[in-house]
Amino acid sequence: MEPGIVDAAILDDVTTRPVRLPSTRRLNFIPFVGVIFFIVCGGPYGLEPLVGAVGPGWAVALVLFTPLFWCLPIALMVAELSSAMPAEGGYYVWVSKALGDFWGLQEGWWTTCYMVVDLAVYPVLFVNYLAYFYPSLQLDNQGSASWNTHLWRWGTALAVIAAAFVINWRGARAVGHSSTFNLALVLVPFTAIAVGALAHHGAASRTISTITSDLLHNRNSGLMTLGISTILWNYMGWDNISTFAAEVNNPQRSYPRGIALVMVLTVAVYFIPTFAGISVTTDATIWSESRGWPVIAQLVGGRLFGLIVAGAALCSTWSLFNGQLLYVSRLPYAMALDGWLPSPLKLVSKRTGVPVVSLLAAVGMAAMFAALSFGKLVVIDVLLYSAALSLEFVALIALRLRAPEMSRPFRIPGGWFGVIVITLAPMCCAALLLVTSVTGENADPRQAMVVIGVIISGVLLFLVKRRRRN
Repeated sequence: MEPGIVDAAILDDVTTRPVRLPSTRRLNFIPFVGVIFFIVCGGPYGLEPLVGAVGPGWAVALVLFTPLFWCLPIALMVAELSSAMPAEGGYYVWVSKALGDFWGLQEGWWTTCYMVVDLAVYPVLFVNYLAYFYPSLQLDNQGSASWNTHLWRWGTALAVIAAAFVINWRGARAVGHSSTFNLALVLVPFTAIAVGALAHHGAASRTISTITSDLLHNRNSGLMTLGISTILWNYMGWDNISTFAAEVNNPQRSYPRGIALVMVLTVAVYFIPTFAGISVTTDATIWSESRGWPVIAQLVGGRLFGLIVAGAALCSTWSLFNGQLLYVSRLPYAMALDGWLPSPLKLVSKRTGVPVVSLLAAVGMAAMFAALSFGKLVVIDVLLYSAALSLEFVALIALRLRAPEMSRPFRIPGGWFGVIVITLAPMCCAALLLVTSVTGENADPRQAMVVIGVIISGVLLFLVKRRRRN
């Protein structure tokens, strides 16, 4: 085919107007559940540094109690606002409607900046687990490696990004089907770990004794920074499922049901394997970024089992990135429609509803930051996420006050008392992380400076755009 014909075909498929997809191209409930799972969880991969940093007792306590103060309030907020306003762009639309253009832009900008960091986490995790098969890709205990190793790791991460790009180019429905299939690949190996580890007589009681003793005697200061950031990162992302609501069938009903189902599944997927893994070993060098679940599985069932879990880890981290890319690419598109970002980001496929330029931009950002290590990315990621999250809760309260007549198929229970409680809980978690990131033993003030820089740049972006509009 001649180049001119190819270009004409591509241009004929895209438009700058919002596209209403037919129901056959939108997500049904089961694929939607798969997408939610891989946006907010994806299995306990990435949880291993928590046990190594804070010890088994505090790790289990954080896994069990963090959902009550962090992800459950976020999920309830998302369920109410997504069912009330199932729009492409999600939380950006909520904040804009509730608080105006300035705060809407800040929400979109802060989230876009944290997405740059978050997108890069998953290809890096993929390379960490691939290193089980190819030890030459491993980092040392300090997270360092030779330049040649870093180059190979980055090249591998780029291949992961390219594969997810191909799936996302086909639309949300293709991402949903891929996520549903990979969900089984993730759950089965960890079920086997739990059964194999806890099948020995007295294993559960010994593990409970280990956890109790650690809670009573362990004063590990690693809890103050790495532990909190790791657990909050593993449990965050519930609001991100809102950005593609226009690509879900019956979103008013699907969002509350899907969120409730995945919430229970997420806590179980984090707690059961962690409890079983602690029954096998509490060695901090194994509960680490560079070793983790494949080595624990090897201790449970031998080398072959370790290989199976490492293979499942590759499926999980690839699907996590695949799901993240779906929601990340929708936000710049929604902001471009409102004139805050360059107009080419408005281009969307008439056939699949994919914002093609926004998707390409998201892939490019992920490729740039995938050269960093997991540990360096997580703290900055959660701090930026917490800043944007605070605006979403303010929007929840503002809409309750300003638009009480708005149709809300799902409402947070408990009236105003319930709204205030679920707002304060995650804000306290975010404040604790901010304090420890500055004052903790392993604190790096540069992480907080990145957040401050993003906030200042968002204000400047608003002033520049407003002047150009005037």
